[in-house]
Amino acid sequence: MAAWGLVALAQAAEVQVAVAANFTAPMQKIAPLFEAETGHKAVLAFGSTGRFYAQIRNGAPFDLLLAADDETPARLEREGLGASRSTYAIGKLVLWSKQPGLVDDRGEVLRSGRFDKIALADPKLAPYGAAAIEALTQLGVLDTLRPRIVQGENIAQTWQFVATENAQLGFVALSQVWADGKLKEGSAWRVPPNLHSPLRQDLILLNKGRNNVAATALLQYLRGDKARAIIQAYGYDF
Repeated sequence: MAAWGLVALAQAAEVQVAVAANFTAPMQKIAPLFEAETGHKAVLAFGSTGRFYAQIRNGAPFDLLLAADDETPARLEREGLGASRSTYAIGKLVLWSKQPGLVDDRGEVLRSGRFDKIALADPKLAPYGAAAIEALTQLGVLDTLRPRIVQGENIAQTWQFVATENAQLGFVALSQVWADGKLKEGSAWRVPPNLHSPLRQDLILLNKGRNNVAATALLQYLRGDKARAIIQAYGYDF
């Protein structure tokens, strides 16, 4: 029995994973299940896709990137920094307020003037922020609302602005405010997908992870039924 334990320990490995901030909640549920079932450990870092891209370009020791878009993994692949791209989730943008009843089901609150600040993620770093700018442009309200916009470095900080009511509403990822098929609190409008580019979220196996058994195992686990059920529970599609 002791000898078997030593073999299992020798085979276990760690995978360093850069995770887009919008995917924090599902990945925090997936990682311990992955560890329990495979023996491998996923060491997670959360942040904006743009900042991770810069860090990877500068040699950050990540094995996998779970991005908030599909362009960043494609760029890393073109630059020879990784391979084996695939889509792990399709995200959804929502306009959210902690206040019940403030956000209506058609987003008309954006034209109402019934708020002082609206939060969104930095569109230069965060795909969800870029999608928010696209939606505001399509709705014809960007110029009117520009003085009220506050920017978070990533979607996690943007959510925090709204959750603490430093901004009365903001554009966040559905996964941040949705669990088990319902809105956790406040009021929200799901932004119609025709108002912005698809939030197709791709992952990429980076060069450092090519010979890492834990990285390969996590790729497989994310495609499995248990991980997919968690991802869907947070409002993502595939």
